[in-house]
Amino acid sequence: MGVSAANRNDHLELEAVVDAVVPVKGPAGRPRRRPRKLHADKGYDYPTCRKALRRRGIIARIARRGIESPKRLGRHRYVIERTLEWVSRFRRLARRYERKAAHFTAFTQLACAVICYRRAIKLDLLTHNNPK
Repeated sequence: MGVSAANRNDHLELEAVVDAVVPVKGPAGRPRRRPRKLHADKGYDYPTCRKALRRRGIIARIARRGIESPKRLGRHRYVIERTLEWVSRFRRLARRYERKAAHFTAFTQLACAVICYRRAIKLDLLTHNNPK
């Protein structure tokens, strides 16, 4: 996660965010250091974004401005939009009250932990809820 000024375009932060992605353990073998594909909306449709992703070996799935409708990426964007909605339900994060980015990041990470915990309870993934 990255924090930047509200008046700064998102596409300018793309490289920093992609470089900050940590490897996720998956199937057997060495974990991927970067995602295989990146789905993004029209706000990232710039040649610099596409080149940066190509240099990192990431397939860019970016809606093109003036050509594609946002519905094609809708199935993939739903996951992102839903998660952002869950985070924005925390009043402290809906409007940023913190002056320091580190404090805001900490509250956002705490909110994500609470969201994951609630989701695990809902899906009955926690062992103390499972009498097996």
